[in-house]
Amino acid sequence: MKEVSIQLPYFDLLLQEFDKKNTDAEQALGRHVHWGYWPNPELAKINIVDFEIATENLSKLIYKAANIQEGMRVLDVGCGFGGTIASLNDNFSSLEIVGINIDNRQLERAREKVKPLGNNKIEFIQGNACNLPLEAETFDVVLAVECIFHFPERFAFLKETSRVLRPEGKLALSDFVLPNKQFFIDFLLYYLGKMLISSFYGDAKCCTMEDYKNLALKTGLKEIVHQDITAEILPTYDILLDVFKRLDKGRFIPCWTTEILKYSQSSERVLYKVIAYEKKN
Repeated sequence: MKEVSIQLPYFDLLLQEFDKKNTDAEQALGRHVHWGYWPNPELAKINIVDFEIATENLSKLIYKAANIQEGMRVLDVGCGFGGTIASLNDNFSSLEIVGINIDNRQLERAREKVKPLGNNKIEFIQGNACNLPLEAETFDVVLAVECIFHFPERFAFLKETSRVLRPEGKLALSDFVLPNKQFFIDFLLYYLGKMLISSFYGDAKCCTMEDYKNLALKTGLKEIVHQDITAEILPTYDILLDVFKRLDKGRFIPCWTTEILKYSQSSERVLYKVIAYEKKN
């Protein structure tokens, strides 16, 4: 596949900070590049060590929703720096894991950081989530941890996921989801926020749970897990803001866009969901 360079300002910033040996950025976002999960958010400590535990907890929550067992073949789509794969590698044996990402810069880091343990097999490949370069019915589980909103369209991804899953195989994902009913002012806030957030975190395509239900019907998937963890991910924002404020430069845009996201989630104008599906026979 021809090399593709995706210029996401968020990843550009992280990779620059890693190159500069920024230990805070490395510790906070060098393994997992997603939000944290605190079962008791009121007990969250706003520090990087607590965030490391929380990001690991989010990966575990999602792959447990898929009921991963040893010996399975697992696909992690939008695998980032390989954090979820590293967690699977640490906690299971005899897995065959494939990580796919369209951005080769992230894959290069994943290959460097994640080496197989416990008789696991790990492969990282470059590819498009909406046109997977993989054979049909060859995976037991597909994971999409906090990445689906970046894909060109959810329908194409879910259709491809259904194609590569074996019968009764499972998809587990996390996503930012809009409430089904929105007032006019919420639409204005959404589009204004979306425009500003896209300038740093990259383009995000939101949808509602009603959209997900319709997409599942069209792609032969049956919902088996539906968990709203909006409150449990909220401490993420204060930790990210602390990290961004201590950067040498470029603090304004990361902090401002993170504040918008924090407001949208704390006011429940955007929800954070973990959803799992099973492929119908």
